Amino acid sequence: MKRAFLPAALALLLAPCALPAAEPGLTLEQKAALRCSAAFAIVAGDQQRGLPAAQAYPPLQERGKEYFVRTAARLMDDLSVPRESVEAMLKQEVERLLAERAASPDPEATTGRLMGPCLLSLDASGI
Repeated sequence: MKRAFLPAALALLLAPCALPAAEPGLTLEQKAALRCSAAFAIVAGDQQRGLPAAQAYPPLQERGKEYFVRTAARLMDDLSVPRESVEAMLKQEVERLLAERAASPDPEATTGRLMGPCLLSLDASGI
């Protein structure tokens, strides 16, 4: 049942943003997984620092990290690229999301719009 919502969640996740131009060879699903991996890393860091807005989300230290690791492994396999290439993609996406959040007049709402579909993706992943 959760898998039925995944395509809609992917569309919601990527609709309001420009797709990363540096990664034109990625599929929609790969781009969404990369974006969610970055979002989970950011929110998990915010949770670890005790930021109140981040506490509204489920704990992401373990599940978010596992999603991040699985996404990286899947990208390495799918794209036949070394770990360093995937690490660079993930780092670029984290930086892009942090810049997007910093430029927003409402950073918490920006994070919330991103986290809704990402949490659906996390739940659908079975992690």
